[in-house]
Amino acid sequence: MSLRIKRRLLRMISRLRNLRISTKLTLIYAAILCSILLFTSCMTVAGLYFVLYHQAGIEMEISTRQTLSCLERGNTFDSEAFCDDVLMPGVILRVIDDSGRVLYDNAAHFPPLREVQRHVEANPPLWAHPGLQVVNLRNLRLYYEKVPIIYNGKNCEMHFLKTITAENNFLSMLERSLIVTNLIGLLVALLAGYFISRRILRPIRTLTQAAREIEITDLDRRIEVSPARDELSELADTFNHMLDRIQSGFEQQRRFVSDASHELRTPVTVIRGYSDMLSRWGREDKAALDEGIAAIRSEAADMQELIEKLLFLARADQKRQVLHKERLKLEELVSDVVRKAQMVDKNHEVMLLQNDAAEIYADQVTIKQMLRIFLENSMKYTPEGGHIRISSVRQEDAVRLELADDGIGIAPEHQQKVFERFYRVDSSRTKTGSSAGGTGLGLSIARWIADRHDIGILVDSSLGQGTKIVLQMPVL
Repeated sequence: MSLRIKRRLLRMISRLRNLRISTKLTLIYAAILCSILLFTSCMTVAGLYFVLYHQAGIEMEISTRQTLSCLERGNTFDSEAFCDDVLMPGVILRVIDDSGRVLYDNAAHFPPLREVQRHVEANPPLWAHPGLQVVNLRNLRLYYEKVPIIYNGKNCEMHFLKTITAENNFLSMLERSLIVTNLIGLLVALLAGYFISRRILRPIRTLTQAAREIEITDLDRRIEVSPARDELSELADTFNHMLDRIQSGFEQQRRFVSDASHELRTPVTVIRGYSDMLSRWGREDKAALDEGIAAIRSEAADMQELIEKLLFLARADQKRQVLHKERLKLEELVSDVVRKAQMVDKNHEVMLLQNDAAEIYADQVTIKQMLRIFLENSMKYTPEGGHIRISSVRQEDAVRLELADDGIGIAPEHQQKVFERFYRVDSSRTKTGSSAGGTGLGLSIARWIADRHDIGILVDSSLGQGTKIVLQMPVL
């Protein structure tokens, strides 16, 4: 194969790959239909050729056998006893002696034997009857058989002929009809396949057009779903669901960026204000200097905490927050967290009521972080002198860890929203005392940690009656 032919084949394959799906489906359907029609037509013609030619051959055999039987019974060709029904319809018999004289001929109008024998086909068709010769003489097509006999003491020959012209003409006409019919069927298949495939694939074109037109500012648009519950309607549902998630993620990201900017703007403004004040007269006024330094350090610490939480959530969103899970004794973790909380917080009574032994499979650092977040949250929103009670109760295949306080509580409509980023219930969870307000990210981090450890979280709270956080933790 030359290089030029290879290049042409590669270009043709490349063009086929770049065809539209509707065109590919049309070509595939047409190719399949063409193959089926071609196979069916070939089998039909071959079958008819075999049946008609075989039937004519059988009639020749019957005529030969009955003629020989009639001669054995003593009948002669020139006697009236030679029955007309010996030969099958359409079978011609010529009998000649060794001198070439015709003894019997029931169809003198047929071509002479010399002409017949000169036009015998050397390679008869596959469907021709074995043992019979095929003669193709001008517009005639014949079966021919020569049978030698001894008649009246002389060597004679019986020549049997049967025309198969009508059968051959019928089959030739059938071939032409099938070719025309197949071409028409192929054309109809191409047209029908093209229109049907375009109609079937219309939802895909709608999806493509919608995907091109949808922009960040137009995420509310959705694809109309067909009432037929087929694969294309499932694709449209999936596409709409994907748009819902994209819109939700985009809105969450936009809200996240807005809230983060708002949270960072306040400490930056405070730091800049105090730095301006110190640059003007802070060097001479020691009280103003101390106040400015203390305020700057406090705001810097808040900014550091906020940035660390933002980085934690960013790594979590990108699935880069690595957890090192191992077998841990939960009672030791709970005791350690409670003991440190008691040392740090002197304004509340932190009590560990029950701490059953249990072994969990978890990341030690993040589990401690989650417990501290819930404890610190209780401390922020519980008045001074309030109580915070912790209990860890072992159940069959889990541990029920409860953290209850008698703080200001959470309204029912806000209990699930408190786990959203930067969400704060200003009307019911105003910070008490002098403790610093939170960033609104702690509970989001705690929820992420709980989800990664298959820990269920239940919030039971009422305004003015405190809050109870229940953690259902699986154990080994």
